[in-house]
Amino acid sequence: MIENSFVDFKLREELLLALENRGFSTPTPVQEKTLALDSFETDLIVRAKTGSGKTLAFLIPLLQDMELPSLSPRILILSPTRELAQQIAREAEWISRYMDISVATLVGGLDISTQIRTLRQGATIVVGTPGRTLDHINRGTLMTEEITSVILDEGDHMLDMGFRDELEGILDELPARERTWLFSATMPREVRELSKKYLREPVYISLVEDGEQHEDILHKAYLVPSRRKIEGLINVLLWERPERGLIFCHTRLETMSVAQRLSGEGFSAGALHGEMTQRERNTVLSSFKSGRLPLLVATNVADRGLDVEGVSHVIQLGLPDDRDTFVHRSGRTGRAGQEGINILILSPQEGERFKYMLGSAKVTIDWKNVPRLDEIAQARRDLAEEKLLTVQEAGAAKEYMDWAEDLLSRVSAKDLVTRLLWTLSSHKSAGYDLTVELERDLRRKSRSSRDRSRPSGPPSKYRGGKRPKGTMLRLCKGLSDGWDVGRVLQAVCTSLNVDRSEIGVIRMKDDHVMVELLPVALSNFEADSRGLERRGLLEEGEGRDSLFSSPHRAQQGRR
Repeated sequence: MIENSFVDFKLREELLLALENRGFSTPTPVQEKTLALDSFETDLIVRAKTGSGKTLAFLIPLLQDMELPSLSPRILILSPTRELAQQIAREAEWISRYMDISVATLVGGLDISTQIRTLRQGATIVVGTPGRTLDHINRGTLMTEEITSVILDEGDHMLDMGFRDELEGILDELPARERTWLFSATMPREVRELSKKYLREPVYISLVEDGEQHEDILHKAYLVPSRRKIEGLINVLLWERPERGLIFCHTRLETMSVAQRLSGEGFSAGALHGEMTQRERNTVLSSFKSGRLPLLVATNVADRGLDVEGVSHVIQLGLPDDRDTFVHRSGRTGRAGQEGINILILSPQEGERFKYMLGSAKVTIDWKNVPRLDEIAQARRDLAEEKLLTVQEAGAAKEYMDWAEDLLSRVSAKDLVTRLLWTLSSHKSAGYDLTVELERDLRRKSRSSRDRSRPSGPPSKYRGGKRPKGTMLRLCKGLSDGWDVGRVLQAVCTSLNVDRSEIGVIRMKDDHVMVELLPVALSNFEADSRGLERRGLLEEGEGRDSLFSSPHRAQQGRR
């Protein structure tokens, strides 16, 4: 297959010169798709993998189509986070370097007066987060009359973060808008609704398939004792030895606790979470990007929009919230053609739930037990010997020979080698003996699995008695949205804080699913349904009564 070069698309000389100076000669697949559009005037929806070059996929066509000169804002790019907005702005600055175009970045946490001054001086491209951009529109400091092109980058994440009102407020204030391009890794209901409202007969480009495995990412799952996850994480880090690792936790407190524990065990680790000041965030991100901080422990604040080259390992501590979270987190590694490793650290019970969560996704997971102490010790010895025995030309330098003779005159050869190996070896924790506890958890899971696999009888909770009637709940996701029985079961159990014995029949349809809630699950749902709402499983504003069908006796054992 013959690859097209940027020259083949007859780009303006200013763009070709900027690309050449950066060493870019051939477009990535998503860039080739957008450059090959019959018209750049059309509305567009693009789905592409993280790290696929999508920023240039919208910048190059829009700059190619732009009339110069222009001192008024013509292109507005919205992104969910400060970090992503700043990254896009940097890309826009170098690709437009020879076009006499200025770029304004409108994000929270930075001096607004500087942003106002940049806008008044004339900015052709405006990159911002939804909240700060709408603030400038309301202040009258961002003139929208001549903005013709709008890019919604990471559209699904902006909606996940609750920016729908801001996005609609901005789009409603753009009278000259000629084209809207939406880039979104997934297409949940909220994204489809937004595109239906604001995009006119959009062209659809997709370079991903739901559940498709990123070919440059190796997925591993380590099973650890349920009560010793941090110790399991330490063993995995000692075994895997990540050059630059991004560790995901669920909460701010967990993030801080894990980072502090790792530091106490000899690792260089920092925390990143949503309650840090902008200065604190910038400091830790700068250290991570430069390599001074090899391990970054983060909440979902870094799940998207964090662009760091060379992340060798992503480590997800505990069960991800859902399949999309798993996919987006893993996309922080294996970028721009580089290979990466995505690791899950799960208890045996979580491992089973994760298999349900994956469902029919085309992802191959290499399942392993947490590394043993003897394996870690042997790996450490092998590394020390490799460092010692692969030193080049050491014997040829007379100064080293003389130095060695002087040391041997004062210390025995055995003592000297012992001290040398100690110096070469890592001074990190030696790891933890988790074998017995893991085997105990695995036996417990095996017994539980055998109980669940028995062909007759009600769920274990109701064995020996009559199974109660269930109530059918209608959820608004279905097969066409990429959901399956396993994913639904995991989401409902997690959201309602119940185990599988409280869920009865699950009937999948193309556009919805019916789930039978037994008494405890139903009571928990009536008390708090926010978990299902956050996962997009309940229609916004739908009356509670319309969610249920009449109680009925479910057929036992069906799934």
